[in-house]
Amino acid sequence: MDRGTFIEHEGRPAVRFQRTYAHPVDRLWAAITRTEDLAHWFPSKVALEGEVGGTVSFSHDPNVDDDHGTVLAYDPPHRLAFTWGGDELHFELAPAAGGCTLTLINVLEARDTAARNAAGWAVCLAELGKYVADGSADGPHSDSAEPWRPLYEAYVAAGMPSGAPIPGA
Repeated sequence: MDRGTFIEHEGRPAVRFQRTYAHPVDRLWAAITRTEDLAHWFPSKVALEGEVGGTVSFSHDPNVDDDHGTVLAYDPPHRLAFTWGGDELHFELAPAAGGCTLTLINVLEARDTAARNAAGWAVCLAELGKYVADGSADGPHSDSAEPWRPLYEAYVAAGMPSGAPIPGA
């Protein structure tokens, strides 16, 4: 498993992922900002107003209620950040040899959500990888997605903070 790591981000608990994709920055920027692209890998349907202070709407996630957040950073095609409930999501894209590197930091409202969220993002990022490679991703809630539970158990076994309620459990 290509693990996310538990970190402190500006004094708050967070999980961080870094992935390199064999695609240009513009391709990944579209995948993290366009509603039709996000539908293939993000856990909720997302509608994003592309400006700082803009609204982000989240809907159709089987595990959480519909919600909205605020765009905190919008610097195409390199940086996007927004709130989601009490969490923040920070995406950074940088050119890399043969493609681009995506760094995702999920700043957590509560420390005990680290293992749960890390497992979820591992599933989502695997779907993102499939989607940008060949468009074949069915989304993180699909039967073809990597199973969440074994990832969660691996993060807990590795000592990542855990204990938050598991939706649907």
